[in-house]
Amino acid sequence: MKEPVEQIGGHMSEHAVLSGELIYQYVPHVTQVVEYGASADAVFSGRTQPPPEGARFDLYLEGPVIGPRLTGTLTGVDYLNFRADGRAELHIHAEITTDDGPKIALLATGLATAEKGSSVFQLRENVVLTTNHLDYLWVNQIQLWAAGTVDVAKGGVDLKAYAV
Repeated sequence: MKEPVEQIGGHMSEHAVLSGELIYQYVPHVTQVVEYGASADAVFSGRTQPPPEGARFDLYLEGPVIGPRLTGTLTGVDYLNFRADGRAELHIHAEITTDDGPKIALLATGLATAEKGSSVFQLRENVVLTTNHLDYLWVNQIQLWAAGTVDVAKGGVDLKAYAV
């Protein structure tokens, strides 16, 4: 399945081309932000530049997972490093609790790129899922690429993950 490409400031929009089988979409909200000196609101809004050493934030996430292959709830943390050059590096550790009870570990790395003049960041993630539950062993054999957005003013994420 391919989605159309739109260009925003030289970056792909949330309609980035991703081919493969849609596994899930998640739409969690940021429930807590841990700051290590720099203000997350000031850095994300662009009012303050990240310091030379970068700005570290822990973003706690929780929300629904919806999809043809996985449904349930995601809870986890993005250990975000917002570099001085404006690149926001994602490092997410989370769990998906499926609607029927089993847990699946999620590890994702990637980046967030700000849309100029907006509170929206484009997200690109490389995702690995792991479990030992017999009904979900298939997740151990797939690689996921995910694309979407986060609106830092609202704290909402919308992301689709595809097996590639």
